[in-house]
Amino acid sequence: MQLTKTRNVEEIWLIARRIEKLQELEIELKKDNPFNINFKIISQDISGKQGYDFFLNILENEECKNSSDFVIDTLINNAGFGTYGPFEQTPISRQLQMIDINVISLTGICGACIPYMKKGSRILNVASLAAYSPLGNFAVYAATKSYVHSFSMALAAELKDKGIHVLSLCPGSVSTEFAKIASNGVRQEVKGGVPANKVVIHALKKLDKKKYVALMCFKWKIKAFLSRFVGRYFFARYTYLYDKRPFDYSE
Repeated sequence: MQLTKTRNVEEIWLIARRIEKLQELEIELKKDNPFNINFKIISQDISGKQGYDFFLNILENEECKNSSDFVIDTLINNAGFGTYGPFEQTPISRQLQMIDINVISLTGICGACIPYMKKGSRILNVASLAAYSPLGNFAVYAATKSYVHSFSMALAAELKDKGIHVLSLCPGSVSTEFAKIASNGVRQEVKGGVPANKVVIHALKKLDKKKYVALMCFKWKIKAFLSRFVGRYFFARYTYLYDKRPFDYSE
């Protein structure tokens, strides 16, 4: 999702694969829209190099229409998914798709957007609490989110002098469709999930305060802190043995 400024008109772009979800979100956002912001829906799979090429083409076309007036104010990279289960028991095609969207797409979109940003622009990349330690039964997902977190911190350092701020959002369990997708439909909801709207509000507040990391819950902060003192192999082995997540890829 990108908030853009075009000819002094603010416009929110909503980009995802499922058009029905985008339309539902647009209706919800329009209910509370005191500034009369425009919305632009783009239904497209933005994963991998092809997704990056598609997105870059959109930006270039927008620049041609609006010349130097086209500025990206805020970029929110929220697309991504996880896959439950030991690496050898999950489809490798699914794991590669995860890398495409969690890593390649996010990196490419950041690269495409930065040339259109000015002083005061912001980037919010959604990493995860999983970024802090390697996880058994969640190996590729944790690795992709470790990349996102590390990349975001480095990007924040590089863009600081240009006045462009970068935040890494690192949530734990959140009440979304994540568990349903990660388990291939076996688990409908994540256990102990925090309402998504609360996580979003907290992240935006941290973004406004120019923080570099957003960890909302106290228990998430404790886990992130303690990860510094626990051996990475030990934690990966422990989660593999004792943190099983349901999944089924038999079909």
